[in-house]
Amino acid sequence: MTASTITGAHEGTAATALPPLRRNWRFQLLWIGSASALTGVTAADVAYPLVILALTGSPAWAGLFGVFQAAATVLFGLPAGVLLDRYDRRKVLIAAETLRVTATGSVVLAGALGSLMLAHLLVVAVALGAAQPLGGAARMLLVRAVVPAEQLTAALTQDELRVGIAELAGPPLGGFLYGLGRAVPFLFSTVGFAISLVCALIVRPQQPTATDPAASLRTVFDGVRTLWQAPTLRMALLLVTALNACGAPLSLCVIYRLREQSTPAWAIGAALAGSAVGGLVGAALVGFLHRRFRPGTLLIGIIALEAPVIAGLAVARGPWATGALLLAGMLGIPALSVLLDVLIFRQVPDAQRGRTISATMTVIGLGIPLGTGVTGLLLQTLGGTGTLLVLAGGIALAALRAAVGPALRGATWPSTGE
Repeated sequence: MTASTITGAHEGTAATALPPLRRNWRFQLLWIGSASALTGVTAADVAYPLVILALTGSPAWAGLFGVFQAAATVLFGLPAGVLLDRYDRRKVLIAAETLRVTATGSVVLAGALGSLMLAHLLVVAVALGAAQPLGGAARMLLVRAVVPAEQLTAALTQDELRVGIAELAGPPLGGFLYGLGRAVPFLFSTVGFAISLVCALIVRPQQPTATDPAASLRTVFDGVRTLWQAPTLRMALLLVTALNACGAPLSLCVIYRLREQSTPAWAIGAALAGSAVGGLVGAALVGFLHRRFRPGTLLIGIIALEAPVIAGLAVARGPWATGALLLAGMLGIPALSVLLDVLIFRQVPDAQRGRTISATMTVIGLGIPLGTGVTGLLLQTLGGTGTLLVLAGGIALAALRAAVGPALRGATWPSTGE
């Protein structure tokens, strides 16, 4: 079976009997809520390091915020999978969004009172990190509950547009709003989470979303064990983990380097929006790339192309050149996201899917706290240019290691969809 079958050709006649996806109000409402929340996240992601740099003057402390957030995401990732396979996934999403509204709202209140402190921001980082695997995986599972299997690939492609739109609008808004006041970006983020919460309260899947009552904490490692026993999946997960370790700190590096060049906050936000434009263009390339390449070849190629992009960021000057490179680096990421869904998430029973999704997100997320923490220290000692060159070398070595082994190069698309 060819890649085109997996990514859309199998939707054929069955899909024609279904209402178009744009008329699926449950999915569209979930999409609106998630887009609102993600736009708020991307705006706040610009503001958090700027606030911490203003409070402490230390890029290492700014990096520590990301470490705390990512570490909490990893720590809560596996238990989140068990909860999602045991309890109503809609209620889990509601709880996660309530936590995020409360956490960011506390930053707004502290900012309005002029009492923002580093310790408070680090607690917020932990709360946001803990909510991420719960809300993210719950939403992915709810999409499957409200979208027919024949339309799932189309829904995932629209989801990649959500990411691109949010990342396009969020960073410039974050820089602009920060210029209006330190607390303003966090107010915007709180409103985004609140919209997502309201959408989750309204949407009720036609089928029950409670799943496996036998799931318990003893099964917390089941998803990891399943993934680790397959050589192809193991290498794929390690490669994406390396991508996260070297790619997740790029925003911090870009912010730090542009501040070294006395770039205003709004221009920093505009530069970071280059990633969003690349994601939007990349979403249109998903079908072509999946039809043209085998999954292993596609994965290795996407990772390998990140090395020259990151190296280019080390020498680029000004927000426009930086934004163009960030755009180039995002072109393959939507195809990579759908690739993971096709190879892993659609191949497991629904009763185990929460653990599998959470295990995947946890494993590939392990690189984020390590990469972000090390990057903060590297920025302190090597500066922006040296740090970016180190990251470029790291991702190049990871791609080379995957390319010389047989596990990924011989991988083929699975013969079944959902």
